[in-house]
Amino acid sequence: MRWGELVTSQVPHVPGFDAGKIGMKFKASMLFVFLLVSVPGFSVTEGGPTEQLKPIIDELVSILADDSLKGKDHKTERREKIMGVISSGFSFREMSRRVLGRTWNELSDDERDYFVTQMTKLLENVYVGTLESYSGETVSFVGERIKGRRAQVTTLISDGQESIPVHYIMQQVQAQWLVYDINVEGVSLVRNYMEQFRAIIRKEQYEGLIKAIEEKNRSFEL
Repeated sequence: MRWGELVTSQVPHVPGFDAGKIGMKFKASMLFVFLLVSVPGFSVTEGGPTEQLKPIIDELVSILADDSLKGKDHKTERREKIMGVISSGFSFREMSRRVLGRTWNELSDDERDYFVTQMTKLLENVYVGTLESYSGETVSFVGERIKGRRAQVTTLISDGQESIPVHYIMQQVQAQWLVYDINVEGVSLVRNYMEQFRAIIRKEQYEGLIKAIEEKNRSFEL
């Protein structure tokens, strides 16, 4: 499995699935968590995960709709604002820990911090461009399930022709609910990255993986 195939397709390969359709769904998963505000059609927990996602959605829609931030000349400012808002609702550290699996436990604190930085940048490079190309799709909140400090918020994404269920897997950190995985029709973003990272680590060790991520991030700057 080649690293280029992992990232340039913008979605990990899942055997048995149509690559184009799954690719659209995973791009949608990063895009649609931040789309049109939709009143939930169910009872939500006060201060709970769904309620905490809504102001994030509001702010991101405002950024995407701001004409003064559109275009290549404003890319840096726009990306900084988008990632600032996303970071307030996503735990990239927990996501990074999970995609590395047991390898995470073998890293020093500095190595962990660096991996989180590179993984966050990778997700920004791969998915935020899709977020910026929003073209009118809608999201409806249809369910919320809480078990202890874990939760799943379920949405339905519609482009007018097809509806796709997208589940946001969250954990509670003190009083805040943070997304650490996204599941699209049973396919986990974290699990797919984890499986492919594991294959790279098996062949090239952790050093080979972090080097590949660094090189891929640099390629987006060209």
